[in-house]
Amino acid sequence: MRTSQITREQALKLLKTYNKEEFHIQHALTVEGVMRWYAKELGYGEEEEYWGISGLLHDIDFELYPEEHCRKAPELLRDGGVGEDMIYTICSHGYGICSDMEPVHEMEKVLFAADELTGLIWAAALMRPSKSVMDMEVSSVKKKFKDKRFAAGCSRDIIRTGAERLGWELNDLFEKTILAMRSCEESIQKEMETMR
Repeated sequence: MRTSQITREQALKLLKTYNKEEFHIQHALTVEGVMRWYAKELGYGEEEEYWGISGLLHDIDFELYPEEHCRKAPELLRDGGVGEDMIYTICSHGYGICSDMEPVHEMEKVLFAADELTGLIWAAALMRPSKSVMDMEVSSVKKKFKDKRFAAGCSRDIIRTGAERLGWELNDLFEKTILAMRSCEESIQKEMETMR
């Protein structure tokens, strides 16, 4: 069983040491919530904390060191007391772009696939009158996915590759990730309010 060497409180403090922009913190909290949902959904409930903290810290170096993304992370994470297994997990989400650490474990494959997709889904949600994923449908995500100009920074290739690595259809990945984002939307909003 995978266990985190640091607590959620320590992980959040570590994240905020290197991330000040609201956008980056909200993305980190979203990926954390999504990873927690997937841990329970896929039968890894006892590893929920590990999955969540990996999601929370996955972009730790991106705000300050975008050119060194996934290469600066190991140093920052080690300094924060994060274990080597979690460092590998976190860096594997950048496989083929900024990391040569391949996602092997199902959890690493989920992080690889869901990271980009949460960005696309959130951008689509912000276009809705509700500004929420609660009324988001798979068909809406599919439409936005096909429009290359929409949220152009979210790589469709990574999302597609992520689904393939998991052995899932794209629609399954879309549906599960929407449900995962619904599960944590309210708690993230509350947490973001306490930071303002």
